[in-house]
Amino acid sequence: MNRFASQLAVLAFVLAAGPLAAQQPAKSPADTTLKAAPAESSSVTSHTVTIDGQTIKYSARAGNLLVKNDSNAVIGSMFYVAYTKDGADLQHRPVTFLFNGGPGSSSVWLHLGSFAPVRVATTDAEPTPPAPYTLAENPFSLLDRTDLVFIDAMATGFSRIAGKGTGKDFFGTDQDIRAFGDFILRYATVFGRWNSPKYLLGESYGTTRAAGLANALQARGMPLNGLVLVSSWLNGYVDFGGPPFSLELTYQLYLPTMAATAWYHHALPREHPSLPQLLQEVREFSLDAYQHALNQGSHLSDRERDSVVAKLHEYTGLPEEFIRQARLRITPDRFQKELLRGKQRTVGRLDARFVGVDHDAAGESPEYDPADAAINGPFTTAFNQYLQSELHYDGGTTYLTTNYPVVGADWDSRHRVAGGRWPIPDVSEDLRQAMSQNPYLRVFSANGYYDFATPFFETEYTLQHMGLDPVLEKNISYGYYESGHMIYLHQGALAQMKHDLAAFYDQGQTK
Repeated sequence: MNRFASQLAVLAFVLAAGPLAAQQPAKSPADTTLKAAPAESSSVTSHTVTIDGQTIKYSARAGNLLVKNDSNAVIGSMFYVAYTKDGADLQHRPVTFLFNGGPGSSSVWLHLGSFAPVRVATTDAEPTPPAPYTLAENPFSLLDRTDLVFIDAMATGFSRIAGKGTGKDFFGTDQDIRAFGDFILRYATVFGRWNSPKYLLGESYGTTRAAGLANALQARGMPLNGLVLVSSWLNGYVDFGGPPFSLELTYQLYLPTMAATAWYHHALPREHPSLPQLLQEVREFSLDAYQHALNQGSHLSDRERDSVVAKLHEYTGLPEEFIRQARLRITPDRFQKELLRGKQRTVGRLDARFVGVDHDAAGESPEYDPADAAINGPFTTAFNQYLQSELHYDGGTTYLTTNYPVVGADWDSRHRVAGGRWPIPDVSEDLRQAMSQNPYLRVFSANGYYDFATPFFETEYTLQHMGLDPVLEKNISYGYYESGHMIYLHQGALAQMKHDLAAFYDQGQTK
């Protein structure tokens, strides 16, 4: 899907760390709505995992908690799987709430890919062969630092609208933030975690949710210790234009991701031995000469145009004539199609290390995302087997790995924050407010170099332009990894991210 095609289409569908909406069959209302409110229940099993030579005994609890409206009527049931270290002091043991995005994605991707004590094995940057899949101990789990609670958004996983609830209670930016806030408050009450250090870890649209939640929970008396933002999407106006951002900025912020991808595929006209050094050059060019050229419009001189065309060729590997005909404005989908056109191959959107083959090699954009196509089977199959064989949980209905058509069809993208209600969410303002009012709130931004869904330079730009007081800038730290949107698909990147997050949590515990 072309991210430039429609603001709402992008918001509702393409930000998920999982299969695209267009590839999913429509779901009937019966798949997402329960006739009666269920009771809160769970299945608890005991396990061990070895992390850095330390054997940890832990409990896995798969269950549901109810969400109620202001009249105390049940409107939904949210599914979760919690991993808690046995015998821990809950007053000092951190708890982290994790979720993917979409809107319309369950959290199975983070659950079986990143920091849970189990992980599904996938082939790096290539399709994984069909079943049987391997689910094994995860040596990169964060369970040595924090308890983990994976939450499925409403109408995904086993989370279901129930009782007096309707889609309008959940399918929107603010509604979604409210529902997750209700769940977290309920979890803290049921399991005695109000005084535990608390973190949120969101991926993709999950970072939109996390930033909004940080502010919302704080307003409800629950300030957080930290946020982990993986492959962030925080401000739609940076993508689509609108005060105070120009649409031309979008081309600039994607350029470093294009350079990284061309570097990975050895498609640049000359060698660059250091990827970070190359990307710093591209950042500086993007916000200087490239920005100036784009802003000149039809008044751009031939001399300056030739200079910028040459630089774009140097940084993207695309033919100069193609760049010239595109008026210096290269959209992500056209880049993904054009980079390896001579080899009749395309590169992935979620992870540009993956390579695809289109039926129409002469087309304008890829027919599918090869990274997306490679991950659906292993995660869906392995998780359903895991629920039955290890967690002993029966949800009584279909586990909806993704459910974009139902969740996204009527998604209310408006977002209310101090200063008004905006048609596209800008949760960077929520984050600024939360960090300003809670100067102990720390943020870790994790970024994949080869991610075209949420490019890393866009994340940098957003965080550096949200108006945070300079004294608080030290509370934001960054990690960069040679992987894509789902950073953990590359085991080396997962190992490095675990190392970085271990330090992040340790720093929070020593304050």
